[in-house]
Amino acid sequence: MKRVWFGFAGVMLSAAFLSGCSKKYEKVWVPDQSMETSQAPETKEIKISSSETADEETDANTGEYYTFEERTEKDGMIRSYLTGEMVDSAYGNRRPVAVMMSNDKEALPQYGINRAGVVYEAPAEGGMNRYMAILENYDDLDRIGSVRSCRTYYTYFAREFDAIYAHYGQSTFAKPYLANVDNINGLDGIGTVAYFRTKDRKAPHNAYTSGDRLNKSILQLGYSQSYAPSYRGHYRFAKDGTMVTLEDANSVVDAYKVYPGYVLNKPWFEYHEEDGLYYRFQYGAPHKGNEGQIKVKNIILQYCPSAHYATTDYLNINVQDDSYGCYVTEGRSIPIKWSKDGEFGPTHYYDMENNEIILNQGKTWVCIISAQDSPNVKLYGKE
Repeated sequence: MKRVWFGFAGVMLSAAFLSGCSKKYEKVWVPDQSMETSQAPETKEIKISSSETADEETDANTGEYYTFEERTEKDGMIRSYLTGEMVDSAYGNRRPVAVMMSNDKEALPQYGINRAGVVYEAPAEGGMNRYMAILENYDDLDRIGSVRSCRTYYTYFAREFDAIYAHYGQSTFAKPYLANVDNINGLDGIGTVAYFRTKDRKAPHNAYTSGDRLNKSILQLGYSQSYAPSYRGHYRFAKDGTMVTLEDANSVVDAYKVYPGYVLNKPWFEYHEEDGLYYRFQYGAPHKGNEGQIKVKNIILQYCPSAHYATTDYLNINVQDDSYGCYVTEGRSIPIKWSKDGEFGPTHYYDMENNEIILNQGKTWVCIISAQDSPNVKLYGKE
């Protein structure tokens, strides 16, 4: 077996992939336990099949591969860092906000989550998951949330997108990490400007923000609204008119239903061929934001080592060290591995041949899964 870059326990992840990304299929990828840990991958783009080609041009460096062209403004539009789609330059050129959202039943539906270009879902204490919804088009929203408190790992996710992080309080363990990210904290003096309480929910599920309040808070806190000059984006997206189908990828399996394996809300995604999107469900029903059922184009299952802080229920999820996962799109999935650029840089995702994956244009949902829980991940083909 070809040696690949590897940064986590081979035995554990062998079981994870056997039970997770390759569930119920003949094409099974199992990590070689002798894999080297010191060899960094030679980065290139993943080989994909395109169902529709925008033009006949071929990139000189990548041959038949597709690539994300330079971000250039045209007719008041620019390429979104979050979705790869052309968006209004007024918010495509502006740093997004990353809003912590509750997923308690008492807080549903989440307001504003349908607008998020990227959503991170990660476990918190007690089996509950929380979301970080990254939005660039939020100005006209008069209610976003409900907004909940910070956990350590979310500060890193926000930094990966050069986002301004909106949260209402934090765990004791997360507090020192807030110094690493521009943030709007409901427990600070800015809280009365940024957030408001509603009467249709009980505390702590009734704290919300809005587009107007976020913009006022960013201005009052003096945060830059422009991306850092060094920022070059996070994901790589297919060109206009092309589609990542994963047909030619190694270890591909069908993924018409995707179960991340979270125990409390028991979510899943269902692929709809008619629009090429994954519809999300949880608590036994469609998962709806205030603007309808949540639908995404890409799903990333990111396995991370985790443990508890001391004797508490708070999780310490390791989002720094290299590990594995799955990339899901267009009804298919491949095993991937991921690596982070330094402490605060973006996470890059690679296939098993060290090709950096390309996402389809559209919304992406990232499921952060404790590595020990990865055997609970299940993928199913078309019924």
